[in-house]
Amino acid sequence: MNYIENVFICLVAPLLISVFWMKGKARRLMIFLIIGMGACLLSSYISTFLAIIQGADFLSASLEIAPLVEESIKLFPLLFYLLIFEPEAKDAANASLMTAIGFATFENVCFLMENGADSVLHLLIRGFGTGTCHVVCALFISIGIYRLWDKEWLRNIGTLALLAVAITYHGIFNILVSASGAIAIIGYFIPIATIIVTRFFRKELMKERA
Repeated sequence: MNYIENVFICLVAPLLISVFWMKGKARRLMIFLIIGMGACLLSSYISTFLAIIQGADFLSASLEIAPLVEESIKLFPLLFYLLIFEPEAKDAANASLMTAIGFATFENVCFLMENGADSVLHLLIRGFGTGTCHVVCALFISIGIYRLWDKEWLRNIGTLALLAVAITYHGIFNILVSASGAIAIIGYFIPIATIIVTRFFRKELMKERA
């Protein structure tokens, strides 16, 4: 049995201590990194609960439940930050990315505990593939927020649309990597290719707005 709560405490404890010594943007980003790890822990509880309620097996839960729960949970801290603190669009985008990084980091640690570290190649492919998938989904939302933030009439519906895109992308990724052989390998490399392409678009979007 893996006690992921204990792992969470061990990972978060030094990060929490560092928050007291940080200031400004560094502190804010560290807080969202911790929140991302907490979101991963919370989403595992919620996904498990929903899977039990619906009688879904592991594969069905990972394909149908996990993308919706995980992307929604990752978005909630950002929405709270936007509504309460009204940050600049760029700060909100960075917060979204840090939440995703924290989420992906803790998820990879849990995967390592459950499956061991026998195959370094598999860990590299899985770590970069799944971790990058979370970052890509956050990029969709952060770029959208950056572009839509000055258009008040588009904020709400645009955020929901971006969440739908992130959930769909995450679901397709899970479908591909749940297969075997070449399809799974392609699935793991799609987020890496996507983030490279998105990076170019993101730079252009930021430049255009400036």
